[in-house]
Amino acid sequence: MAYHIEFADRAARDLEALYVEKNAAESEAASRRYNGMEEAVYALATYPDHCPMAPEARKLRRELRHLLYGKKPHVYRVIYEVDERRQTVWVLTVRHGARRRLNASDVK
Repeated sequence: MAYHIEFADRAARDLEALYVEKNAAESEAASRRYNGMEEAVYALATYPDHCPMAPEARKLRRELRHLLYGKKPHVYRVIYEVDERRQTVWVLTVRHGARRRLNASDVK
């Protein structure tokens, strides 16, 4: 059974900012990368447990997973949680892989 993909407000803002920052509307290469990331996120509907637990999961006491997308130095982390009861993947945030690790206020 396929899961639903839902984006937290923060994740939606992160994606919008990434689209603007990388000028994906004007750059074909940036647009392909952005669309590829979007496809990878929606692929989680079929295999939500495919990605490993996020390093912050234990500290935050949440079952956070992360999808890594891109090639160094342009790797992005899509942080998400799986709600088995609702059959939903909640995308919480999208951030550059070099940014600091998450803290509790980042995933409210």
